Amino acid sequence: MDFSQTGLLSFHGIYGLFALFLPGWLAYAAACGVLAFIVINALVLSTALYTWFERRTIGRFQARMGPNRWGPFGLLQPFADIIKLIVKEDTTPASADRLVFAIAPVILFAPTVLVIAVIPFGENTFLGRLNIGVLFIVGVTSLNTVAVLAAGWASRNKYAMLGAMRGVAMLCSYEVPMALAITGVVLIANSMSLYDVVQAQNVPFLLVQPLGFLVFLAAASAEMSRTPFDQIEAESELGAGYHTEYSGMKFAIFQLAEFMAPIVVSIIAVALFFGGTRGFDPIPGQVWFVLKVVVVIFGLLWVRATWPRLRIDQIMAFAWKGLFGLALLNIFVIAVEVMLFQDAQGQISTRGLWTMAAVNWVITIAAIIVMVNLLGGKKLERPAPQPSPLANMYAEAD
Repeated sequence: MDFSQTGLLSFHGIYGLFALFLPGWLAYAAACGVLAFIVINALVLSTALYTWFERRTIGRFQARMGPNRWGPFGLLQPFADIIKLIVKEDTTPASADRLVFAIAPVILFAPTVLVIAVIPFGENTFLGRLNIGVLFIVGVTSLNTVAVLAAGWASRNKYAMLGAMRGVAMLCSYEVPMALAITGVVLIANSMSLYDVVQAQNVPFLLVQPLGFLVFLAAASAEMSRTPFDQIEAESELGAGYHTEYSGMKFAIFQLAEFMAPIVVSIIAVALFFGGTRGFDPIPGQVWFVLKVVVVIFGLLWVRATWPRLRIDQIMAFAWKGLFGLALLNIFVIAVEVMLFQDAQGQISTRGLWTMAAVNWVITIAAIIVMVNLLGGKKLERPAPQPSPLANMYAEAD
């Protein structure tokens, strides 16, 4: 078996190795098990490291230390948290729908793992090379809506149900601009295969269509319920949102999926807009991929540490009045440019991509200025505080 041709994460390569001494069906099952074990454990360990990185980074943003007691620099804090969650009592409300209550965390966790299956981590290195990888990602990530609604409904708790309804409204709203932003990538690459998308990025699509990238990143942040879009778990209003009644390992799975989401979104963003594993020799493509993912993760953390939480009406208005219009504008501009610059084979030259980048940056800046003036303005400025007559502020002291 030539692993240089099949890739280390190729299913065919691992299957071929087991097929040397196992029956076909057993080799197939063993290859699936090995790949699932590698992917799930790699994601879980990466998420544990990410939780430490996030808490330390936000601590620096907020002029505090962050976790620093368990292990050097607090590196063992994620493992201490895991042990704490494992030993906690796993309770279920007496009036809850026990079956739905139990499977809701799994439904939320599964899409984050399935998305990794179609990400190209290098030449011939795939878990599953789909020619509709982009469509697969859009479809699989939509399952989050079902999981959030199931968790809130099964809990039989008004705060959990309110958080779930907020989540469903927000997730359904932001899926539309996110899908439209990805459509611009598909138009330029002329393919729904993530491998073809990466290969088409002689110029990173971040530069070619910055408006699409900004729409995608904002919509993805809302899908993850990250600040400033964390309405699903508005602690000051709802306690913990849709997972108010969860504890123990069920709550741990929710938290695992929530903290894994930024990693998965960053991986998708790198494949769609940052050129994936493309970089400069002699540094391997996988190293470039990881470095780009870290940059995107840090950008998401910067936003989370800087922006306050928006109100639910502001979040919904931003989706339909802001991002939706920008996404439609991006598709229209990209479609016109593809018609002008695409050759008979459906390819766009590097010179054509740079020309598109120059035009699209001007359009992006103009569109953002227009959107800010339409959605912002004096009507959203904070009015001068007026003292209440009930406060008796100007009464004479006795």
